[in-house]
Amino acid sequence: MQGIQMVDLKTQYASLKTEIDTGIAEVLKTATFINGPAVKEFQQDLSSYLGGTEVIPCANGTDALQIAMMALDLQPGDEVITASFTYVATAEVIALLKLKPVLVDVDPHTFNIRVDLVEKAITARTKAIVPVHLFGQCADMEPLLALAKKHNLYVIEDTAQAIGATYTFSDGTQAKAGTMGTIGCTSFFPSKNLGCYGDGGAIFTRDAELTKKIRMIANHGQRIQYYHDEIGVNSRLDTLQAVVLKAKLPHLDRYNSTRRWAADYYSAAFAEVPWLTPPAVASNSTHVFHQYTLQLGEGIDRQALRDHLAAKGIPSMIYYPVPLHKQKAYAQEGHYPVTEKLCATVMSLPMHSELKEEVLDYIIEQVKAFKA
Repeated sequence: MQGIQMVDLKTQYASLKTEIDTGIAEVLKTATFINGPAVKEFQQDLSSYLGGTEVIPCANGTDALQIAMMALDLQPGDEVITASFTYVATAEVIALLKLKPVLVDVDPHTFNIRVDLVEKAITARTKAIVPVHLFGQCADMEPLLALAKKHNLYVIEDTAQAIGATYTFSDGTQAKAGTMGTIGCTSFFPSKNLGCYGDGGAIFTRDAELTKKIRMIANHGQRIQYYHDEIGVNSRLDTLQAVVLKAKLPHLDRYNSTRRWAADYYSAAFAEVPWLTPPAVASNSTHVFHQYTLQLGEGIDRQALRDHLAAKGIPSMIYYPVPLHKQKAYAQEGHYPVTEKLCATVMSLPMHSELKEEVLDYIIEQVKAFKA
């Protein structure tokens, strides 16, 4: 058995090698490194995949969030509500723009932001909500959108971990993650379900005026070269990365389906293990399993389990060991029992589109052996 990886990008590349190598060679031949044809082609392809939502590529997912907030003209001191159980980038850009991050607790089953706590956190200074579609499934968007409409708030979806996930509304209509709010943001970091071979990101919106503004901000605030109408940034998806993403996009649904199969395989095997809890899947969202994250039971030594697995050649990760409200840069008082419990008990196992049954069996066997 080959070495087990948290994410196996080498095997995935091998299946697309000819297409990717040919595309990269063409970029090198033509020297169209910035805004080359592949960038526009990928942008159009992703827009079609997302049902016609406008797509503005950028340099990374953190830039996507920052540009989104800049485009909405949020002002210093404005409050933006998000979850405490997430990666730091979500709060980082809020603070960077001198906005105030307001952190709330998450659902103990889906790990996503709790709408009732969002409502309690709204004040006269609140201007936006950033739901994070954590680990691969959508936050509960229908009541969240209704709440935002009631209070005239923007919704900025952080869909860096859930591209391709589908949310189903109570009337049966469906929408892709990142297309339901005012603006959606995603990352194409290599380990993402749709990842490039460097940094990359994109911003989504159905608002034509916002589209124009976002494009300007991402391009130094200019619509016409050397004429700067907005304060902007320099944030571009380079052509080499677009080549990789364009090759991978037609396979995204298959990648996600394979991840779901692997997650189901794990969960079926762990269902009767009393000292761990497999991840829950919401009834109104598909799960694309960017991460497969277990909760360990009370008294289980997480580091000892990780050491046991590592000794057997099995990697694992903790997403995330420290909640945002306890990070020095973002510390704030509040009641976050679920977030704090999750940070102390979660552990993620290898999850990617290239997992085989024999590898899953081996991982499962070794997890179970820890308490045998």
